[in-house]
Parts: sequence; structure tokens; C-alpha cells
Amino acid sequence: MSKQDNLPTDGPNIVTDLPGPKAKELVDADGEVISPSSPRAYPLAVESAQGITVTDVDGNTFWDFASGIAVTNVGHRHPKVAEAAKDQLDKLIHPAFCDYYSPEPTRLAERLEAIAPGNSPKKVFFGNSGAEAVEAGMKLARHHTGRHRFIAFEGAFHGRTMGALSLTASKNKYKRGFGPLVPGVDHIPYPKPSKYGGEEEAMDATFDALEDLIRTRVPVDEIAGIVVEPVQGEGGYVVPPEGFHQKLREFADDHGILLIADEVQAGFGRTGQWFGMDHWDVEPDITLMGKGIANGLPMSAMVAKEDVMTWGKGTHASTYHGNPVVAAASNAVIDVIEEENLLENATAVGEHLKSELRALADEYPQIADVRGLGLMIGAEFVDPETGEHDGDLSEAVMHTAWEHGLMILPCGQSTVRFAPPLTITKEQATTGVEIFADALADALE
Repeated sequence: MSKQDNLPTDGPNIVTDLPGPKAKELVDADGEVISPSSPRAYPLAVESAQGITVTDVDGNTFWDFASGIAVTNVGHRHPKVAEAAKDQLDKLIHPAFCDYYSPEPTRLAERLEAIAPGNSPKKVFFGNSGAEAVEAGMKLARHHTGRHRFIAFEGAFHGRTMGALSLTASKNKYKRGFGPLVPGVDHIPYPKPSKYGGEEEAMDATFDALEDLIRTRVPVDEIAGIVVEPVQGEGGYVVPPEGFHQKLREFADDHGILLIADEVQAGFGRTGQWFGMDHWDVEPDITLMGKGIANGLPMSAMVAKEDVMTWGKGTHASTYHGNPVVAAASNAVIDVIEEENLLENATAVGEHLKSELRALADEYPQIADVRGLGLMIGAEFVDPETGEHDGDLSEAVMHTAWEHGLMILPCGQSTVRFAPPLTITKEQATTGVEIFADALADALE
């Protein structure tokens, strides 16, 4: 359990109208200077945060059940992580890891090699964001295989840089106006049981589409990699059927294709295992990491099997990759997850949170599905009369929950995601669901 100090257990505290006067001023000032491309969920102007609690510039406190989009996995400003970064700041900030050596990133690479899925020897490339890890994975796959095509999935989100964006297929607004994108990327259905009427039907939809693709349009010997999220993130927090990842691994092996797991959102304990693929005992050829790796500091990693990491010196690098301050924070994140038994806590509290949400779904037919692994949980909203996705309701519930002091975010067509810190207690999870229930009742009035 978390050892952080000053974590309230009684709930958020809203003391002004929302947004408050200072928040309104900041929102207006932000609009004058910040690119309009930056999306905002609601007018929350954050001044500080600790653990699960976020305080805005007007003194309102909220509970963060989004963790900065599954980033602050050990809670905001965890003392051990903050101390590690501060200590490193006093010694060395930037040696240019692409040109020189540094202890913290090398130690981190050794630890990532040990906890990444599978037992094969591996090597690590550091980046600054999840999208940068995706780009590195695409480049390595092309370089190693000598092939150029990729298979990705409908509903996928892999980032907004040009290669990552070519793999992304969650919202068309991400791609509008930016074409042509990287050629040679094809998408097939992600096996979502609730969409196809069951697990067997979902699996059939995916692999029938894959077989049709390679039979009619894509020469299989031109495919460098299959890029897949172990649990689909922005696509709706979708847990695939048992056997999906194993079958995908077999297909890749049969055709000399690299299996590339995007663990950017599912990694670092979010699902109750170090990485999502651990639930299925599947070893990818390349594992992509980001978000929770350094608890809010900019860091990502591409971890590949040693016999896949065959590119030569200078073929790929980055000025800021392997930054020692961020690496020190990431090493501390691993320490905290281990010392505070957060994988076990994520599993136990995640089951409790799902149970509470499913009990709520029994009262409200608008909640058609509650799914997830660990503390990566989605609640999907539909029109109970038609069964169609109700994105308007999910958006309304999200905004109303914020007004009640609970920070949640959307995903998929009509799903609200619950991704609180792995340090959360069962009592805090129950309180969060109570706030969510009040918000749902208000939104339906």
C-alpha cells in the first residue's frame, strides 16, 4: 500500500463554482498563446497534486481517476520518485546519452530487460514519448526484416507523429489534413467481444479479416510487423478474448513477421502485471513503453529481442534519450512498485472497482459493459432502447463527475475509463464509484 503522506480518504472538496475565477483567467490566457490542437477534457487548471489528489488554482481538490492518462501510476509526486529526480539534478542533468555513458539509464535498461515480457535476451532504446517509441519500433522492424508493411487494428491509438499516426485508427480527426501518411499500413478489427456478440465471434472477425487481407491485397512476405495493444486503450479499454495474443504470435512466427506490443498505456503495473502481455504469457519481438515508466517525466523505451536489435551505430538516436534525471525517476518507479506491492494492489483493488461498477450497471441499463484488467477499467454507455453507443451520455457523465470532484476521461465511442493510481485503496475506489453514480444520476435528469 502507498506510503505517501497527506492522502485524504473522505473525498474531493469543491469550494467554488467550476471553473473558479482564477481558473477562468488561466483558461483565457492559455487560449491566447497555446496551440488550439491541444485537447482539454474540461476547464481544470491544476496548481499542485499529491497521490490521488489534485488541487486547482482556486483551491478546489479533486480525485484523479485518470492518472494523467495512465501516467502517474504510483501517484502524483510520489516522495521516492521526486527525491530520486532531485538527487540526480544535483549531480548531472544532460550528458548526451547518445554520445556518452551514464549510470542511471544503463541501470534502468538492465531492469527493463529483466521485467519486459519473455525470457529472451533483450536490448533497450530510450525515447522521450510513447509515440517516439512507436516510431523507433517501426524503423527497427523495417530495418531488421527488410520488409516495409505493417498490420494494425481498428480502434488503435499509437500516437500522432507520422509513423505512429499511420498505425492509429481511433478517430478520423487525428488524420484529417495530414495525408499522405506512411504507406503500407493496413488495419483489421480488434476482437471486441461486446461488438461481435461474443469472444468466439470476435476472434473469427479478426482472423477472417487477416486471412482475407493477405489473400487479396497484402503479400504476407512484405509485412514487417504486427502492432497491437495488449488491452486496447483509446479504442475503449477493450480486453481481447483468451487465445487472441497467442494466435497472433503463432501467425507472426509462421510468416516471419515481428510481433510489436504497444504497452505504452497498459505497462508498468496498470493491468496488475508489469505488462499487459504477461497476462497471456506471450513474448513480443518488440515491446514499446511510455506513460507510467517515469510517473510523469518524459521517458519511453523500445525493448527488443537481442537478435532483432540488429541495426548499427548511428542508425537511430535522439538528443534527449536516456536522460539521467528521468532515468533516476524511472528506477524509483520500479522500486516503488516492488516495495509497495502495487501489482497485487492493482489486481485486488481493480477487481473491487469492477465489482462496484457492475453493481451500478445493474441499476442503470445505460451502462452496457464494465471490463478491464487491474486498474485499466472501462464502463461503456449505450442507449438502452436501441443498444447504440451513447457518446453524448458518456461525455455528460465525465463532465458532471468533474463538477463533483472526480477526474475521469473518455475512450472509445462511448466509454469512460477508470485508471486511478496503483496506490489507490478499496475505500477510495468505493468513494470514487459513489461520486460517479451521483454524476450519472445528475446527467440523466
